[in-house]
Amino acid sequence: MYDKDTFSLDDKMGDAEFDIRQFIEVARMQLDNLPSGTIIRKIQPSRENCLAEESCIVWANGKVIQNMFLRLRHVESGEVELQLEWIDIPGSRGM
Repeated sequence: MYDKDTFSLDDKMGDAEFDIRQFIEVARMQLDNLPSGTIIRKIQPSRENCLAEESCIVWANGKVIQNMFLRLRHVESGEVELQLEWIDIPGSRGM
């Protein structure tokens, strides 16, 4: 993660990693009959991920979504909030 500004070079603000394998597994499931807001999977913070708190993969409004707060590494402190959303692109290679 870098800061973006006009007056100085971009400064490194830390880094974080997350594993999208579980997100992709859920995106491959047939979820069309589930009610919106259904939690499909929960991922707990651990030493193997940068999660600052539990992250849920949710079926919401016909989409697979995952919200997460990642704790930045190699920096004094900091977090970044992300939302992953699976998007099907017509004509692209299917999963």
